[in-house]
Amino acid sequence: MPAQTHTTGSLWTPGAELADFSTDYKARKVNDTLVILVSVQTTAAQSGDVNSQRAFQTSSAITGLAGDINTKGLNPLFNGNSSTSLKGSGATDSSTTFQTSLTAQVIAVLPSGNLVVEATRKIFMNNQHEDVTVRGVVRPNDIGPNNTVASSALGSLEISMKGKGIISDSTRSPNFLTRALLWLTGF
Repeated sequence: MPAQTHTTGSLWTPGAELADFSTDYKARKVNDTLVILVSVQTTAAQSGDVNSQRAFQTSSAITGLAGDINTKGLNPLFNGNSSTSLKGSGATDSSTTFQTSLTAQVIAVLPSGNLVVEATRKIFMNNQHEDVTVRGVVRPNDIGPNNTVASSALGSLEISMKGKGIISDSTRSPNFLTRALLWLTGF
C-alpha cells in the first residue's frame, strides 16, 4: 500500500478506504465479505416397466430296464414343466429445496476480476452437527448494492451439506452385517 499522507488539521486521507466517494462497500478484494442468498430447488422423476416371460417343458421316459422288471408303472419316469413370468414396475421421485443466506469471504481475485467466494456454517444443536459449505465464482457486477448475491449468479457453484448425529444415524443405511441379517430373515 502507498504511504498515507496527512495534512495537518485535516480529517481526509487520500488513500483511505472510503476516500473515493464513487466507490461503495461491495466486496472486491481478498478477505472482503458478502452475503450469498442460497436458493436451490431440484426435482427429478424416473419410471420404468419390465414385462418378460419364459417357458420350459421337458419330458423323459424309461422305455425298458434290464431284466424282467415291468416298466408300465414307471412311464413317464420324469415329466417336468416350468414356467417363469416376471412383471414389474418402478418409479422414483426426488425433490430438494434448500434456502438460506450465508456470509461469504472472498478467498481469491481472478485475473479477470471475478471473485472466488466461500461460505461455511457449522451448526451444533441437540446432538446433531451440520456443516454447510458454499463455494463459487461471482462477477463483481452481479453483487447487489446491499452487498448480496444470489446463488444462481455464482459460477462453478458447489453446495455441500453434511450432517452427523441422531437424524443422520436414523436415515443412514445399515452396515453390511445388519443388511445380510435382514436379507436372511426376509425383512
